[in-house]
Amino acid sequence: MSINQLILRSLKKNIKNYYLYVFALIFTVALYFAFVTLQYDPAMDEAGGTLRGAAGIRTASVLLIAIAAIFVLYANKLFIKRRSKEIGLYQLIGMTKNRIFFILSAENFLIYSGSIILGTLLGFSISKLTAMILFKITGVDAVASLHFSEMAFLQTVALFLAIYLLILLMNYVFIKRQSILSLFHFTSKTEERIKRISIWEILMGVLGLGLIITGYYVSSKLFGGDFTSIKTLFMAMIFILAAVIIGTYFFYKGSVRFLANLIRKNKNGYLNINEVLSLTSIMFRMKSNSLLLTIITTVSALAIGLLSLSYISYYSAVNGADNNVPADFSFLNMDDAESFASELEEQDIEYSQHMTEFARTKVGLEDIMSPASGNLADIREETNLAVIPDTEIEGIKLNKETAIFLGYNDAVLQLMDLEDSGDITIHLQNQTLTKKYLGMEKNAVLPNSATWGMPVLVVDKDTFDAAAQHPVEDIEQEYTHFIGLDLKDEGAVNKADEIFQSMPLSEEYGNESQAYYQQMQKENMGLGMFIVGFLGLTFLITSGCILYFKQMEESEEEKSNYTILRKLGFTRGDLIRGITGKQVFNFGIPLIVGLFHSYFAVQSGWFLFGTELWAPMFIVMGVYTVLYSIFGLLSVMYYKKVIHSSL
Repeated sequence: MSINQLILRSLKKNIKNYYLYVFALIFTVALYFAFVTLQYDPAMDEAGGTLRGAAGIRTASVLLIAIAAIFVLYANKLFIKRRSKEIGLYQLIGMTKNRIFFILSAENFLIYSGSIILGTLLGFSISKLTAMILFKITGVDAVASLHFSEMAFLQTVALFLAIYLLILLMNYVFIKRQSILSLFHFTSKTEERIKRISIWEILMGVLGLGLIITGYYVSSKLFGGDFTSIKTLFMAMIFILAAVIIGTYFFYKGSVRFLANLIRKNKNGYLNINEVLSLTSIMFRMKSNSLLLTIITTVSALAIGLLSLSYISYYSAVNGADNNVPADFSFLNMDDAESFASELEEQDIEYSQHMTEFARTKVGLEDIMSPASGNLADIREETNLAVIPDTEIEGIKLNKETAIFLGYNDAVLQLMDLEDSGDITIHLQNQTLTKKYLGMEKNAVLPNSATWGMPVLVVDKDTFDAAAQHPVEDIEQEYTHFIGLDLKDEGAVNKADEIFQSMPLSEEYGNESQAYYQQMQKENMGLGMFIVGFLGLTFLITSGCILYFKQMEESEEEKSNYTILRKLGFTRGDLIRGITGKQVFNFGIPLIVGLFHSYFAVQSGWFLFGTELWAPMFIVMGVYTVLYSIFGLLSVMYYKKVIHSSL
């Protein structure tokens, strides 16, 4: 057999075994090429041509390079170890180490050159789709075209050529350092199997859980007013990061094995086949896999956290437009509202108009606002709020002793930390009124320009009249009415917005268009969400593939165990059920821990990014979990093949 035939046969065998690696490599090339193409797409001038947009795309490209390099190099490390016996066999039949290095280099060259070609074609085919997604997210009215960029292609080839050279260096060092004997015993040494759990491991596991819980606790206090300077805030962030990462490593190093051992001892050694294949296997391998699982958990938490925060910003901006501008067109100036209404009538655009009278007053919240309410604690004694009468709100009727708030969001609840009941005080020029607080409702009745981002106080008509007629001296009441215009035909919104933007009143304070506000928020937040989403998808693919490759390696090492179990009479179904439980642990533990890490990270400061928390965070976590689970299913399918061939 010639060298060329040997290379082709070996390549055919490896592609069959590592099809997911080849797919991931092609997909990574496609993602990178499609992303870099955006930098050179003429249609991007409108969406990403600003310095901020261009800088964001370039920064993301660098991160993609780092992710791709780490993934490919780590995967190659696993594969070269798995092929150690093959390399040793080549040496036994008389091949020199240089000739073996040449064979491996030729195989990798064919794989990488083919992946670059196929990945570039795939990236080119989805580049238009990528641009369309970006334009859709940012709300930019631009036409995406199928554009092949030579600069993007050269950049992609240069990147993966550099990674290929690093792989050659890694393979060369590995082959030169190993003797024939060590190559035949290498796979048996790759996993550390320890059957006894020491006191130190137990203490390490307890310490790991303690560090994680401490990190969670400090993160919950991060923006609660406990850290008042930039230096202390920075030190707290460093402590949280270190505590959670080190705690996660200790958790995998000791806690998981210790808990698994407790379960095993509780059964007095009588384990069924499912527990033998899942619980025991994980227990013996968890310590040696702790570093890898820590990295994957940290990467997953980072991806979920960044995706959640970016989607919180986008979701709050887009879906919160009606809270900031509660009508299609909002005005605080009566003359401006009448001028705009006249223009709509001339263009035969039908609309409905409603007017809400409001005033400003100073309110004390000591009884209903927690003393530990963080950065807004200084407003407890006295804060400036917009106030409206209950007669302006349909379905609300208050007496002289009661009051409610309208227009809350998750950020307000987080920052103000209001109780469900208590008393509030209204400070007028000559008197102070005490009202029983009945809670808060979500519907917005005034634009953000009138409320300044705070809730609206609703009181009875007599109290409102007193607040409007006798405000304290330093209260300015330049505007006293909110005028909202809602179009009867939603299809006329764009035309009406063009009229609004063309009129001089569009520069006046308090005159706002809901459509324009939503578009500006999309443009501001959409590019960031697109970039983070792209990186998050890459994180997901690389971490999932690395776990999958580890399971491939473990399945081959445990193949002899499956043969013994099959000879003892256990069916394929028995083994597959146990393997499924093992994959639930292998993929589920990093995912669950990563979800917890990201949850507490997002909880600590999400209100700096938007006004809505739960919906966007749960959507991101749900989608990530579903996509991540696909790799677990692929691992089970691979184990089925190994079990099938074990006997």
